[in-house]
Amino acid sequence: MATFTRERTENGVTERLFDLTVAGERVPAVIWAPENAHGERPLILMGHGGSQHKKINTIAARARHYAQRLGYATLAIDAPGHGDRITREQAERLSREVGERVRGLGGTSGPSAELLKTMAERAKRAVPEWQAALDAAQSFDFVGNSGRIGYWGVSMGTAIGVPFVASEPRIKCAVFGLAGLRAGATALEDAAKAITIPIEFVFQWDDAVALRESGLALFNAFASKEKTMHINPGGHVEIPNFEGGSWQAFFTRHLGTATRVAQAA
Repeated sequence: MATFTRERTENGVTERLFDLTVAGERVPAVIWAPENAHGERPLILMGHGGSQHKKINTIAARARHYAQRLGYATLAIDAPGHGDRITREQAERLSREVGERVRGLGGTSGPSAELLKTMAERAKRAVPEWQAALDAAQSFDFVGNSGRIGYWGVSMGTAIGVPFVASEPRIKCAVFGLAGLRAGATALEDAAKAITIPIEFVFQWDDAVALRESGLALFNAFASKEKTMHINPGGHVEIPNFEGGSWQAFFTRHLGTATRVAQAA
């Protein structure tokens, strides 16, 4: 069972850090939930993007919002080669490299074959880590096993999230985006074809990282009967703020809300 290494409560939301060991490697994790929460509630798993980490401000802000407004718990982990699993110098170098790809400085042909291979290897390592983190979260008395679990992750969060969700029957719905299929990406395509749960897919029309045709191909590969694609103008990091409202509506439609937030006696 996971042991919390730090707890902090602010504005009615408690943030707890904990570590897992998977295949002999430390996997740092964080979970947010309403203050003094007890009992089962919906759980959202959030996968961060490339060069980011489990507590990136966009994830942390959304997790706190979900806890305050919906009574949800939200879980995130550092992906392999990211966050607290690398040094500050390595993180800075990774941020520069990803920034160049996002700005299209390497051309407009999308990710290289070498990068796709790296992403596939990273996803292979991350899937059992996410499964272990989900097991741990369901053991917490403020999460439990309600069966109401969703996944959110765009860009690298999709590259890792698609194979993870394909292998994990506990997840009931998912938001993906900012990623696509390229020739030779058979593992990602096979995983997408195995997914039948409701999907919402967000995409940027002028993305220099995930090209239009590749994004449409990935969306088309999902076997889900309920799937929606939202396409907006702009580049890779320019998802409009209003999409956050759509994601919240999507999760509440499929997972509901926590009926009550129990207070400590």
